[in-house]
Amino acid sequence: MSKTVIKVENLSKKYVIQHQQDSYKTFRGAITDAAKSLVSMLNPRAKNENLGREEFWALNDVSFEIKQGERVGIIGRNGAGKSTLLKVLSRITEPTTGKIKISGRVASLLEVGTGFHPELTGRENIFLNGAILGMSKLEIQRKFDEIVAFAEVDKFLDTPVKRYSSGMYVRLAFAVAAHLEPEILIVDEVLAVGDAQFQKKCLGKMEDVGKQGRTVLFVSHNMSAVESLCTRGIWLYSGTLGLDGSPQSAISMYLENAYSLADNVLLADRTDRTGSGKVKATSFRVLDADGKEVPSLQSGKDYYFEVGYSNYTGLALSNVVFSFDFFDERGNTVLLFRTNFTNSNMTLNKKDGYIRCKVNNIALANGLYRFSVFISHADHEILDFIQDAAYITVDGGDFFGTGSSGLPSHCKILAKSEWLSI
Repeated sequence: MSKTVIKVENLSKKYVIQHQQDSYKTFRGAITDAAKSLVSMLNPRAKNENLGREEFWALNDVSFEIKQGERVGIIGRNGAGKSTLLKVLSRITEPTTGKIKISGRVASLLEVGTGFHPELTGRENIFLNGAILGMSKLEIQRKFDEIVAFAEVDKFLDTPVKRYSSGMYVRLAFAVAAHLEPEILIVDEVLAVGDAQFQKKCLGKMEDVGKQGRTVLFVSHNMSAVESLCTRGIWLYSGTLGLDGSPQSAISMYLENAYSLADNVLLADRTDRTGSGKVKATSFRVLDADGKEVPSLQSGKDYYFEVGYSNYTGLALSNVVFSFDFFDERGNTVLLFRTNFTNSNMTLNKKDGYIRCKVNNIALANGLYRFSVFISHADHEILDFIQDAAYITVDGGDFFGTGSSGLPSHCKILAKSEWLSI
């Protein structure tokens, strides 16, 4: 029987969040703050009460064991605790309570920008990372050519990695983590930065690592990748262990929760969002060509996808990017509409407003689809991002004009073609 390589007992991680005043202050607000400061100086207890401190438990009493050679997919919504769990297992952050026992060398690929020294070249970082993993120079040299070939960065080996693109960085970082023979490989969603071909190559490599008796922990929102790669699934929900079982059962629980949340919680009240919060999506509707709200779609017809927003800056913002991602039941992106694809970035009202995206001749096959909503200020600040903001069913239509619905189980995108006999 395989030995236990990771044992997590009653793990909890608490963060203390300091809420600060909005940077857009009035003169009256400045006077109020000054008065509060004076009260705090005279009364220490009042000082603590006015700090606006909030305790947030990213993980709460999580326990599980992982055996050698298991490939474990960890899934959950934004804020579920996935990244925090990996950081604790990678010894980047300490738990607040609980115990962790790890047997073996751990290599982690958590986010772009970690693991490499930006001033060192790609070549130097390969040897640095190997040394951190406890490998000798000779061991690293034996793997060196294989790492460089996998990462496809041979032309840039002697360039400081701070000059690498995000894709180059991820390719080299993954190649190093996977090839330097750690007993445990931990990979976060960072692989989404790479192109589709490289992602496929990484999934194949992680499968090989598992078959060699090493352990893989993989966080992803791509349910198809989790299902095909992993032998086990862990679903985290609001910092707790929601389900530990097969990848299929974990995915089913994740999707069931996503649909329930979209049904029962208003978009304006959703807390599973990331971004600065200066602008927030507050509503989402699908309208037909006449502007009437519809509960489902029909392929081949025209629709408006509408997002309501609140602007908390008090200023009209220009050059704002809006993006809608369409996912199938397994988390595969099937359509992506984004304003900067067509030089259509938006200018927002000072307070509230709506953005509509018109899609003609919708080319989706019958099925259930989920949406994410992404808002950024140009390319330098994410304002709001909500995964699984809503979902909708395509349940009819006549895209081809022949009555055929295509093969929804095989292909989600419909396209007309001409056939000739020569």
